[in-house]
Amino acid sequence: MQKIQQADAYSMILEAIDLGIYRPGDRLVESELAERFGVSRTPIREALQRLETQSLLARDGRSLIVASLDHNQMAELYVVRRELESLAARLAAQHATEEEVRILREMVEEDNALTDNPAALARANRRFHKQIHLASHNRYLVQQLDLVHRTMALMATTSLAAQGRGLIAQAEHDAIVKAIEAKDEAGAAKALRDHISIAFMTRLKQDAVRRKDDP
Repeated sequence: MQKIQQADAYSMILEAIDLGIYRPGDRLVESELAERFGVSRTPIREALQRLETQSLLARDGRSLIVASLDHNQMAELYVVRRELESLAARLAAQHATEEEVRILREMVEEDNALTDNPAALARANRRFHKQIHLASHNRYLVQQLDLVHRTMALMATTSLAAQGRGLIAQAEHDAIVKAIEAKDEAGAAKALRDHISIAFMTRLKQDAVRRKDDP
């Protein structure tokens, strides 16, 4: 039961960070988290230790806060993500079952209705990418991409919030799925690599605007 509670506490805190309930710089307090999630403080404490080990939380004096990424860390993360995601797309084009490809196609079609809702589209985007990871049929790659996407939660905003980005991203998703459907390994890898590169450039522009607007 203790291990189950710890796993639940870890997942719940991670999801809260991912959904923006706790944002970079926010302080996490054991007692408040235990009350919010309805578990005892021991699994919360162990979950916080695990998140700190994964660099998702940082120390601020004696307190634990949600970590944030500086420019260099963000650039490094996107480099790794671009290469791992493109590999996942390549392997998905090779190994995905007919049913998995159909699910990807349905996701793209359903997500087209969310382009005016960046928060909902961001959640759908994570599901879409996760489905590609699973379709790669490589457990070690999936594990590494899970870590990358957990770290992505430390970014305070989504690139999908940029004007027009939702529509463009959906068109990019469509191109990725078409390549996977055609079992075009090189095409799928390139389509996903380009997709991540454009998302990174969009985020860099968002950050540049934010710095300009800061007093």
